[in-house]
Amino acid sequence: MNKLVQLPAINRAARSSPRRLGAFRRKRARYFAFLSYSHEDEQIAEWLHSQIEGFRVPGTLAGKLTENGVVPKRLTPIFRDQHELAAADDLGEEIEEALANSQFLIVLCSPAAAKSRWTNAEIETFKRTRPDGCVLAAIAAGEPFASDMPGREAEECFPPALRHKFDRRGRPTARRAEPLAADLRGEGEARRLGLLKLIAGMLGVGLDDLLQRETTRRQRRLAMLAAASLAGMAITSTLAVTAIQARDAAREQRRQAEGLVAFMLGDLKDKLEPIGRLDALDGVGSRVLAYYRKQDTSELPDAALLQRSRALSLMGEVANARGNLNEANRLYTEAMTGTAEAVRRDREDPERLYEHAQNVFWVGDLARQRGDLHGAEVRLRQYKALADRMIQLQPDNLKYRMEEQYADTDLGVVLYYERHYDEAVRQFAGALQTIQAVASIDRSNSDYIGSVAASLAWLADGEFASGHIADATAHREQQVSLLDQLARKTGDVRDREGMVTARCKLAQLLAASGDSAGAIEQLTIATQIGDELVPSEPGNTSWINDAAAAKLNFAVVLLASGNSAGASAQVNAGCAYVDKLNATNRSVVDFQTLTRLCLMTKAQVASSVHDWPQATQLANRAVAAAKNVRSFDRQEDSLQVARALRILGDIQQRSGDVAGAQSSWRAAAGLLSNNVAERPQNMADRVALLQRLGDGGHAQQLVGHLNAIGYRQLDW
Repeated sequence: MNKLVQLPAINRAARSSPRRLGAFRRKRARYFAFLSYSHEDEQIAEWLHSQIEGFRVPGTLAGKLTENGVVPKRLTPIFRDQHELAAADDLGEEIEEALANSQFLIVLCSPAAAKSRWTNAEIETFKRTRPDGCVLAAIAAGEPFASDMPGREAEECFPPALRHKFDRRGRPTARRAEPLAADLRGEGEARRLGLLKLIAGMLGVGLDDLLQRETTRRQRRLAMLAAASLAGMAITSTLAVTAIQARDAAREQRRQAEGLVAFMLGDLKDKLEPIGRLDALDGVGSRVLAYYRKQDTSELPDAALLQRSRALSLMGEVANARGNLNEANRLYTEAMTGTAEAVRRDREDPERLYEHAQNVFWVGDLARQRGDLHGAEVRLRQYKALADRMIQLQPDNLKYRMEEQYADTDLGVVLYYERHYDEAVRQFAGALQTIQAVASIDRSNSDYIGSVAASLAWLADGEFASGHIADATAHREQQVSLLDQLARKTGDVRDREGMVTARCKLAQLLAASGDSAGAIEQLTIATQIGDELVPSEPGNTSWINDAAAAKLNFAVVLLASGNSAGASAQVNAGCAYVDKLNATNRSVVDFQTLTRLCLMTKAQVASSVHDWPQATQLANRAVAAAKNVRSFDRQEDSLQVARALRILGDIQQRSGDVAGAQSSWRAAAGLLSNNVAERPQNMADRVALLQRLGDGGHAQQLVGHLNAIGYRQLDW
């Protein structure tokens, strides 16, 4: 979902005086729409201009009365400043006159347009005399309202005036505007669909009306062609026989091609996924899309439409695994558009709902990965509604029951990140109960067992955050056991990948309860698996992320156990993995949090060998890195800044800078709130700070609570 030209600001005072019309007795032009754009987007602006002016409104719609007035036969003329003002006497005056005489304002939105003073001024001028409904957004690049998403501000494509409503006096307000937006970021049929949505908004008709009319027009053309063919067949029977044979051959070729496509997206994909070959999977998706690119997407039958969306989803999966979240989001969104159309054609087909739900989930999960928790929740609630509808249509279908379990888990995840831990635990427990019931029907089904393991993982996290350490440890041990069985049974790399995180999390629980030896044993296995996976697929950022986290956590535990040399080796290897991740995309929140952990752990390792200059430098970098992380969990971000400051204070104290240490600790304490829903780890951080600041009484109260829940490791 992106234009840029720096022009002088409009002189409002000069233009408020009456215009001298005596010297300009020309007739004012009337425009159907004014196209506002940054000249960096000139190429797509030219395309959009020609497409709108060249569009012929279907005869069945022309002349009808809608809320936007009488539907015209053509959408002309469209004002475009570079195209129409080359000979203008006064550029600013001409633009204002054109804006005043345009029925609609079309804003070609992009990051360049969002930064353009001139584009913003055109919107302000138009909205002062027009209701918001007359402004339409055509998204060429970037993301709407990205300025509200931490870390993604540079992607904003809506200019400021487009994002806010104006009151009746033509003054901007703080209220957020929601202009009708058409997505032109895709290619081929996806861009065509965005164009039709824009035109439908100007005509005041539904998108389906235009789509149906275009379909009818194509059918009529086909009917005329068929009639001409029949006439030709009547004249030359020999040619008719040849044509029939050619048609049959084409049908057979298409049938074989469709069969090959189905194989590639079915059996072949299923065989490639367990061995983790991203390049091969990408090749499958690309070949399928290349096949469909030669065909008109709007003419595709239902099965082909769904297969095209499956190919887009597969390529989105590959882009996601490679850490290219923007490309993954684009592909999944395009796939979601296709499955939404398939559902529109038949809303009672649960399998179409299932296909659509997968894309809805991934778009939501990508929002979560990029720190947009609200956007994630919106999509996940939509996913939950789709899962519930599947169950309504086919209550006994186990695959749809699993979707119900996934949806429950995903909502629990949102609650967990919002720190509603007890509610999240109830959600996770319900999801676990559902999947255990499904798995009991077919105990040999690996997918069911894997889903049980995933539910146990989230339930363990929820229980740990709620302070139920023994229950959390038991759930993690069950998960590790199930994943171990699956990995031996299937050889699927996805089960081995899950083992890295599962053993890492189990190690954290064991360390927190005082079992350092058990934690070291689990982390030894986790790091070995991670080191085996990464070389087999060097571009898989998910594997690198897990391997890096395992090594950094291993370094923390070794450091707490007094093994500085072992901790140094692990942190260096872990930080090398983090460097690889940052080389692919520095904006990913998960990569930023690993960078923060890398620097904090390196600082502690340097401190353990009394390298005070290096330790101090690393600790200061850790504080800066922690402040730079902008995830959806702002409370956790603050707690991590406090942890980095506490580490800096410890180093200052040990190196003899007592005043600096006190300053750092007090700054850290100021970031901690007694009212924050705290996980045990955060509470232990607060204990450490209180002890350092001499508040032993308050610290002892918290220690008593932590001891009561079985938490022993108070100072990481």
